Amino acid sequence: MLDRTRHGLGRGRRVNVLLPTTLDEALGTLAALGGKATPVAGGTDLFVHWPNHAHKQTQPMLDLSGIPSLRAHEWTESELILGATTTYWDLIRDPRAQAEMPMLVAAARTVGATQIQSRGTWAGNIVNASPAADGVPAMMAMDAVIELADTNGTESIRLDEFYLGYKQMKRRPEQLIARIRIPRTSAHKPRDFESFVKVGSRRAQAITKVGLAITRQGDDWRVVANSVAPVILRCRSVEKMLAAKTSIASPRDLYEAIHADIAPIDDIRSTAAYREHVLARVLFYELARACDWVEAGRADA
Repeated sequence: MLDRTRHGLGRGRRVNVLLPTTLDEALGTLAALGGKATPVAGGTDLFVHWPNHAHKQTQPMLDLSGIPSLRAHEWTESELILGATTTYWDLIRDPRAQAEMPMLVAAARTVGATQIQSRGTWAGNIVNASPAADGVPAMMAMDAVIELADTNGTESIRLDEFYLGYKQMKRRPEQLIARIRIPRTSAHKPRDFESFVKVGSRRAQAITKVGLAITRQGDDWRVVANSVAPVILRCRSVEKMLAAKTSIASPRDLYEAIHADIAPIDDIRSTAAYREHVLARVLFYELARACDWVEAGRADA
């Protein structure tokens, strides 16, 4: 294990950066420190806030970028498996991902500029636990499963069950995300509709005001929203409406279900009322492309 001490990262203090070369080494180090280390991969969110928060960094950083096995992503017969440090750009440039999981690629392309896409990781997007994360809704709508590892073994948790509250997760301090498993569809049960929408103040390099990811496999729906609650979440009331093929003639017909699912707030970017209104309209018009019981032609203004 290389222990690299850097100057200047902490406003005159020394910050220890630990450089494991294998996952076992990283997990052993994290266990020995009692979970008191900050795992770092791309660092695209951590270092944005660094100038104002460096003085709070009292524990070493565990740099995972030197572990080759975590960078790889692979296709199996049933899954796409993302290593913990697989970047957005790794999937953007994978023709198989573009063909088979275009919603993931669409989400990856909304994350910052090319420089951020080349460094930012899917696992980092998950553990950063921002309600505005762009990659998480797409993965959640595709039934992604997180594989958490520690020195005692691995534990699998569905992504839609991972968040407990704002910045709170079902991850113990001594655990690292080792892999993300995303099921592939089969010829017998294809994903016959998917949609990813990000509403921001501009088309690129903007934080999400309202986000939405939708998938359908037969009568099985996933509707995932971000930036409308303390966590990214499935809109299960909306999903039930769709599974029941409830007639939806305008965005207003979605309000009751949306109110049951989300908890938006007023903040510097948008109001709660705006978020509810936009989510209902975006959801309605996206569903109108896939459902004959959603009648866009009769929608109110």
